[in-house]
Amino acid sequence: MKRILTFLALLLVGNLWAQQTVGLFSKLPAAEDGYVLMAPTTSTETYLIDKCGKEVHRWTSAYTPGFSAYMLDDGTMLRTGFMGNRIFSMAGSGGLIQRFNWSGNPIWNLKISSNRECQHHDICYLPNGNVLAIVWELKTDAEAIAAGRDSAIMGPDMWPDKIVEYQPIGASSANIVWEWRAWDHLVQDLDSTKANYGVIADNPGKLNINHISGSAFNPDWLHVNSIAYNAQLDQIMLSSFFFNEIWIIDHSTTTQEARGASGGRSGKGGEILYRWGNPQIYGRGTPSDQRFFESHDAHWIPQGYPDAGKIIVFNNGNGRLDGNYSSVEIINPPLDEKGNYILKAGMPYGPDRPDWLYQASPNKYDFFSAVMAGAERLPNGNTLICEATKGNLFEVDTNGKTVWQYVNPVALTGIIKQGDRVDQNMVFRVRQYPPSFKGFAGKSLVPGKPIEINPLPYICGAATPSGVALEQSATPSIRVVNPFSEQLVITAQQTLSRAQLSLSNLLGTNCGQWTLHLQAGEAQRIELSDNLPSGLYLLQIQQGASIETYKLLRE
Repeated sequence: MKRILTFLALLLVGNLWAQQTVGLFSKLPAAEDGYVLMAPTTSTETYLIDKCGKEVHRWTSAYTPGFSAYMLDDGTMLRTGFMGNRIFSMAGSGGLIQRFNWSGNPIWNLKISSNRECQHHDICYLPNGNVLAIVWELKTDAEAIAAGRDSAIMGPDMWPDKIVEYQPIGASSANIVWEWRAWDHLVQDLDSTKANYGVIADNPGKLNINHISGSAFNPDWLHVNSIAYNAQLDQIMLSSFFFNEIWIIDHSTTTQEARGASGGRSGKGGEILYRWGNPQIYGRGTPSDQRFFESHDAHWIPQGYPDAGKIIVFNNGNGRLDGNYSSVEIINPPLDEKGNYILKAGMPYGPDRPDWLYQASPNKYDFFSAVMAGAERLPNGNTLICEATKGNLFEVDTNGKTVWQYVNPVALTGIIKQGDRVDQNMVFRVRQYPPSFKGFAGKSLVPGKPIEINPLPYICGAATPSGVALEQSATPSIRVVNPFSEQLVITAQQTLSRAQLSLSNLLGTNCGQWTLHLQAGEAQRIELSDNLPSGLYLLQIQQGASIETYKLLRE
């Protein structure tokens, strides 16, 4: 939604009857039908909801997520769990991978949590039934300094990431069948006596061990937070929050080849094949060339979808030169005729700019999630977005118009009652599955009730009954055409003299105010600004001591 809901602003509106704070806010006909999988970060429950905001299914774990969850083609659900590792205690820590059947029983539990390593953030299910996981591995200060780390920026240890492919065995174990380690692909220009000494700009396939973002002593050096797989290319995509980049590596290598710079389809072993977002990291750009400002959920758009094969990324937007705001971006990496990523001598990887961009309009600062978050392209070309820190899920069309919005009603304190203030209702990421999804075959998808307590009555597709006041007066003074577009159409139900009419968004920002002089039965059309975005608005009319407030939807 272009003007994003903030809950503090709702408190300023006043004590409205049946004021909406959670659940389904809008669903227009252009929204893509399907079911949304949601694992609130503070809950042990994972929910499948329909696009009317009603619960269709849920799974219960003994653990809060760590962080991602996915539906699989056989109807099972793959989910990470937070084990509370005391060594690897940074945000995103997980340590457990669980697979649940439709009945809610865990059929596989793999613990990856010790004093030397810990799974975190994301996992990826492979076509062969194996699972890729992002795993921190601990390196002591002595090991890091021996690898060329500057001791002046060294803390007690470092946690470089590795990618591990697990082949499930039985109910609680797995074989490691492939591994890629960031630690095998380092470069530094500090100490010429070390084997990995070199010119940073001449080694774009390696990671500068002395690059830091934020605190110099943060052991979580890379903070890889998403992993995706492309079966056609046999490549893996990673997103590094602290490097402000996405990386692509070759999965067709053996583990031995992945440790070096040769082998696999690419012939480059485990070196980075493509990177984008911050070319100054590999010495081929300046701060003005930075495009990602911390990012999440980088993945290829699937075949058969609009923009198939391109890359979609949630750009969190922390530290932009013009202020903090988020965006969703689609980029198209340049390839040669053999499918290799093009990199010209001394230049950064292309493209120069994204092919498609979503940000809030007209005020880009209304859309911002400092951490977590994600986005995915849907089959009809719309984009489903998770503004994680606000639990705000919304779908936009290719023009950026919001066609669906839902606010997560599950918070740290439990399930929220409709109308109550919302806090700590974060969702790391969501995924949508079409009604034709293989995993739903033979499954009951009968929608139940909305998750929130005391849900509002609504008609799915309208979210708010047309012309119904939030404060119901015995004799409403006006009727309002709802939804509205370029005009507000007001019909007086009684004589209005110097009645004060005002329109505001859910942030409390005034979008217009007028004085009405109308006889009973008389109508007035009020022209609105062309820049007024689609979404929910509050219309308030005051005449003397009487105040009425209406919730309206702009299409």
